[in-house]
Amino acid sequence: MTGARKLGKTTDQRRAMLRQLVTDLLEYEKITTTVTRAKEVRPIAEKMITLGKKNTLASRRMALGYITKEGTVAKVFKEIAPKYADRNGGYTRIIRIGPRRGDSAELALIELV
Repeated sequence: MTGARKLGKTTDQRRAMLRQLVTDLLEYEKITTTVTRAKEVRPIAEKMITLGKKNTLASRRMALGYITKEGTVAKVFKEIAPKYADRNGGYTRIIRIGPRRGDSAELALIELV
């Protein structure tokens, strides 16, 4: 999607990781990950919510093509998107929470606003 950062992974691994992170963010509404990964997840998650706001068959199929769980897609279209109906973007927030204990990677909490 974005192509800015490689995140130390091959293309297929990176795509799979981002798909899973976006799915988890939309399912649980907040996740803890590294700052770099959070910055990569944000535009994709916001695009999925925007698709949910359109609420057409085509947009639902596009969301199903990226989000890995059907139940999460249903949640995006039924619960999350209507909540942001009057908002033009900016559906997520990234909060830095300090270094990870093992390798000192900067951690962040990414959540839906």
